[in-house]
Amino acid sequence: MKKFLSDIYKVNDKILDQYISHWTEYSIPKKTIITESGKTERYIYFVEEGIQKSYYLNEGKEHIMFFAYNPSFSGVIESFLTQTPSRYFLETITDSKLLRLSYKKHSELIQENRELETLFRKITEQFLLGIIERHHHLMAFNTETRFKKFTKRSPHLLNMIPQKDIASYLRIDPTNFSKLINTIKL
Repeated sequence: MKKFLSDIYKVNDKILDQYISHWTEYSIPKKTIITESGKTERYIYFVEEGIQKSYYLNEGKEHIMFFAYNPSFSGVIESFLTQTPSRYFLETITDSKLLRLSYKKHSELIQENRELETLFRKITEQFLLGIIERHHHLMAFNTETRFKKFTKRSPHLLNMIPQKDIASYLRIDPTNFSKLINTIKL
């Protein structure tokens, strides 16, 4: 986690070590809902092991927004930052080992130290850029191009995440996804 954060923005080691010392281990089995729609996200998570998915339900169908896996943050960030009820679910796809920090402690530490505040501003900027890029892909590219870009960026996930979940994430009909995976050379 320290390397991950330091690669984003260099914070004084003593300050960063103190911040990281407040995170606690949290292990959770696969297919477990961590955050429910309608509940407020009380923690920010850092993935050490495992994969999680964030999704919303529409007419009983899952629409996957993102996957989280090592090394990255996880959680329903909008709910965490605003401390308002989530519109989404966060669920484990595999057994997961996470580190977590409460909103209260995170806020206290950020307010106490300008370097941590800058770090999380930069993290938020990266998150926003990722969302803009994802939105662009969904709006501008056809299904084959979205699939190819996904497999180029994250080929390892093809063997780790159920195909129906990847199809949902890419907004591709599962039948068409199956055809794509069998016709496109990876």
